[in-house]
Amino acid sequence: MNPYTLTLLFFGLALGTSITLTSSHWLIAWMGLEINTLAIIPLMAQQHHPRAIEATTKYFLTQATAAATLLFASMTNAWLTGQWDIQLMTHPTPTTMIILALSLKIGLAPLHTWLPEVLQGLDLITGLVLSTWQKLAPFALLLQIPTANQELLIVLGLASTLVGGWGGLNQTQLRKILAYSSIAHLGWMIIVLQFAPSLTTLALITYLLMTSSMFLTLKFNSSTNINSLATSWAKAPLLTAAAPLLLLSLGGLPPMTGFLPKWLILQELTKQQLPTTAVIAALTALLSLYFYLRLSYAMTLTITPNNTAGLTPWRLPTTKVSFPLPTFTVTTILLLPLAPAIVTITTL
Repeated sequence: MNPYTLTLLFFGLALGTSITLTSSHWLIAWMGLEINTLAIIPLMAQQHHPRAIEATTKYFLTQATAAATLLFASMTNAWLTGQWDIQLMTHPTPTTMIILALSLKIGLAPLHTWLPEVLQGLDLITGLVLSTWQKLAPFALLLQIPTANQELLIVLGLASTLVGGWGGLNQTQLRKILAYSSIAHLGWMIIVLQFAPSLTTLALITYLLMTSSMFLTLKFNSSTNINSLATSWAKAPLLTAAAPLLLLSLGGLPPMTGFLPKWLILQELTKQQLPTTAVIAALTALLSLYFYLRLSYAMTLTITPNNTAGLTPWRLPTTKVSFPLPTFTVTTILLLPLAPAIVTITTL
């Protein structure tokens, strides 16, 4: 793609997200979401491949449905209450409709079915943008909506953690596995949204770091399925040694960074007298942990049949450069000792 066109599209992504993040009026927020959607569609379709076009079409129809529902719900709220302000949502019906519309936008279960199929049809960099940057604007709106309907958010969160863990078990395509991983992590964020928004923000930040480092690792190794992971040790031995730690961090195991948000969320659910919810969420994390361990096994303990020339590419100078990858990898693995400082900053 032409660099000028690419710059313009990324500027559109940044502009749409910025408009939504800074708006307090539903029409302005809706306009920011639409700019965001229109900016990413050319990025998704740039491969001119049938799978990419199919993924782009599915994404466009899904986002158009969610945007229409959101606009209808905000107009209904203005008709019933006379308010367009995001933080003054008082009527339960439009509030519920808007939560469901935003859930469809980010891919929460049971409105998740588009996300694995769309992500599978994209290249890894566009998939990274879809899995990280495109979550910011809808989450900013979810954090601003005052709602007393905590049961809806808990049901959406538990369904997402269950579907995200269960759906990824039988997958061999890495992009689909990361899509189900995304659904599971979004479920953890939604469960605690109304009780402790700062924990949702912390979980979102750690999710962005972990997912970015995993996508960049797969991009560096040019891996799109589990079998191709077996060749990664011959390309980048040090990165292959760090990759299982990234996956265990995604699974939420101590002493990696991914343990921090899950630990705090379970603690908050217990404080809110929701021990059953906390137990179910913790058990669903075991499902996700299974396919993370499966990827770790394929990457580090499986050796693909190779000839002599295929065993030594790590000895040659690499032409691939990924400056954010070391930073994201280190933060994904080693931030847990800074947990008190991180919690203090996020609760200010």
